[in-house]
Amino acid sequence: MGLADAPRGKAVKPRGSAAKPPPDGSRPLPGWRRYWPMYAAVSPFFILFAVFGVFPVGFSVYLSFMSWDGIGEMQAIGWENYAYLVTDSDFWQSIGNTLVIWLLSTVPMIFLALGIAYALHTAVRFKAFYRVAYFVPNITSIVAMTLVLGSVFSDSSGLLNSALRAIHAGEVGWLSDPWAMKVSVAAITVWRWVGYNAIICLAGLQAISSDVFEAAKVDGANNRQTFFRITIPMLRPVILFVAVTSTIGGLQLFTEPQVLFPVDDNGNVGGPGGEATTIVLYLYQQAFIFNRFGYGAAVGWALFLLIAVFSVINWRLIGGRDEDAIGTGKRKGKSRAR
Repeated sequence: MGLADAPRGKAVKPRGSAAKPPPDGSRPLPGWRRYWPMYAAVSPFFILFAVFGVFPVGFSVYLSFMSWDGIGEMQAIGWENYAYLVTDSDFWQSIGNTLVIWLLSTVPMIFLALGIAYALHTAVRFKAFYRVAYFVPNITSIVAMTLVLGSVFSDSSGLLNSALRAIHAGEVGWLSDPWAMKVSVAAITVWRWVGYNAIICLAGLQAISSDVFEAAKVDGANNRQTFFRITIPMLRPVILFVAVTSTIGGLQLFTEPQVLFPVDDNGNVGGPGGEATTIVLYLYQQAFIFNRFGYGAAVGWALFLLIAVFSVINWRLIGGRDEDAIGTGKRKGKSRAR
């Protein structure tokens, strides 16, 4: 459309003409100068993230290929830290301990959280009180509560062994027996996180429309059928979130075993025989007790790989079915369209 074809009453700006200057006669600022106040406003977050997030991660990768005691000069040793990691029996023991504690804590905790959330959802009286009561352990100092629960699990004067002696059931070495040590750490973990996960599951339950449950009652479904055939399938995204976050937290256990089984004079961690040594506790021992920072960084990246693998497994076991169902539905829709 040319100038002659333009609508009447509207001026057409010729192509290639420069923008008119502002009324005060000043020229418009370039793009970067015009928006720098906005960039400056959000820059503190990115600066802090780069200093305390990106740099430590990148430096840990670099450090894993070095031999460094934290004070002297770094020595490049290539893949030696990772080669030693594969043959380190203590490292593999820490992996085994971590997986056992994770199974003893995470799996029961998810089922307990679902049951508690369902009970809170269907309860009529004192809902707010129970919700606060279940969430309090998560905001309580874990060091203080581990010290308190450590006295409960004490072999000689603990409340549990006192109760077992009272009923003539013998004693359990909660802080000395290999399996009982893992149960002690798992019990503290469940106590701390079951309320938190129950609140998350409760939020997922409240997001489900009540019409679904009313329709199930009209169709004659009892509470058990409603829970397993309606509630659980509709809570699958929430269960996936709880499973993944619990897996990440369970594989990073540190405070509970570190407080229950303090470091001895020889720098050993994890109690007798290292039976409660988790991967993060082993990393702490190598880096901050034995001053093997390069090897500690390699252990950290091995832990990252383990967490990634287990997160993918959880995703496929819990969330994969939804993706498969969606894909099947799409294929059926295409075939019907043909």
